[in-house]
Amino acid sequence: MVNNVHNLDSNSFTIYHQNICGLKSKTDELISSILQTPPQLDQINIEGFKLCTAYCRQTMKKGGVCIFAQNGLEWSKIDVKKYCKDQDIEICMLNLNTTFFRLHITVAYRAPTGDFNLFLNRLDDSIKSIYKTNLNLIVCGDINIDYLSENDRNKQLDSMLQMYNLTAIVYFPTRLKGRSSTMIDNIFLDTSKISTYTVLPFLNGLSDRDAQMLTIKDLNLQDLNSQVQNYYIYTSRDINDTQIMNLELT
Repeated sequence: MVNNVHNLDSNSFTIYHQNICGLKSKTDELISSILQTPPQLDQINIEGFKLCTAYCRQTMKKGGVCIFAQNGLEWSKIDVKKYCKDQDIEICMLNLNTTFFRLHITVAYRAPTGDFNLFLNRLDDSIKSIYKTNLNLIVCGDINIDYLSENDRNKQLDSMLQMYNLTAIVYFPTRLKGRSSTMIDNIFLDTSKISTYTVLPFLNGLSDRDAQMLTIKDLNLQDLNSQVQNYYIYTSRDINDTQIMNLELT
């Protein structure tokens, strides 16, 4: 879900990411929980927001991913359905354009039993299909890979995403169960391009996962990669006493 955050700093932009089982029956609770600090956000109807892109499972109930954007935002979706496979990798992508910035947002899900290698390869392929060096890319994912402990899977995922200069920025547990805690939801972005941001847990009781609220600040400043640079070529002549004498002789 994406929003201009009118009641916060007008230079801010917020992304709200959460895994919610059965969103259709919980939209009222969702809106109530974010009403004070709403993020930018019709089958599932959330007042003030538009369902921009989604992937729905083809063979199983529930699951899937979607992105809502607040009414008035300019966006275009990217078709990445060919990379999806139920439970193994479920993704959707969106381009957001405003006067001051452009963002490309990817949402990904992998079930706990999903094929990790297939997830890794297809996520790589989907990013590669749209990637440009000046792209401001954010990946939000319920990937069911625990980032609270070092393991081969988060190392492999980090290694792949670092090819696109993407870094995990969530630093708190996203799922608490009894005495155990895990960080299996994460957000990845290029901190060399997007350096002024906050990411915080958001507890609303709608899921067994806490949401993550990413706020990017100072978006009224044009991104360095999107600024128009003016280049000028100057031609000059080296003038010295010898050249002056030769000119006078001619």
